[in-house]
Amino acid sequence: MKTVWNVLLGIAIIVLVYMCYASIMGPINFEKSQKIREKAIIARLMDIRKAQQEFKSLNKQKHTNDFDSLIHFVKTQKLPIVAKEGVLSDEQLESGLTESKAINIINKAKKTNNWSEVKKLGLENFSRDTIWIPIKDTIFTKNFNVDSLRFVPYGNGKQFQMDTVTILTEAGAPINLLEVKTPYETYLGDLDRQELINIIDRQTKMNRYPGLKFGDLMIPNNNAGNWE
Repeated sequence: MKTVWNVLLGIAIIVLVYMCYASIMGPINFEKSQKIREKAIIARLMDIRKAQQEFKSLNKQKHTNDFDSLIHFVKTQKLPIVAKEGVLSDEQLESGLTESKAINIINKAKKTNNWSEVKKLGLENFSRDTIWIPIKDTIFTKNFNVDSLRFVPYGNGKQFQMDTVTILTEAGAPINLLEVKTPYETYLGDLDRQELINIIDRQTKMNRYPGLKFGDLMIPNNNAGNWE
């Protein structure tokens, strides 16, 4: 009988030790996983923000709330890049020559094959050529998968929530606002349930979004991220 009680006591001690260990390591492991996952998600949100900035610049200062449109834009749109060679000297500038005038003179010489004025003004080594480069190559790395923009890392195929709204300033001027977000539940839902409930509760009590996001549909914030 004594042996049985010793065995039971030993088991009880092991269980208690494990429970103590789990209570200590549970939050630590949760936080460690959270940091790893959020690093990847923040990087993806920053990629979306870069794409939206370019979309806005070429679409009447408006963002898009549709990933299909954004991804198609990144894949197909090109940006003009001006390749510059040579600069105008102080003497040329003082004579009233501007870059625009210089380019017009050079373009005229190309059409007529008369380069006398170009040589007279010392513009032989001056050029401004526009090169069209795909947006994808200007804001992302060479092998970046544009189709991945919509998906939340560690989200098991779930997509970011992306919305836009237009509000009016006090002066009546329209402002297009953007918000892209994903809740904790999407990318932490497979971890310790109690720890997830705790972090959601803490953020909610502080009136903060329980997850990661940039932008805001209520207040203009220059598309700042809540991790910044």
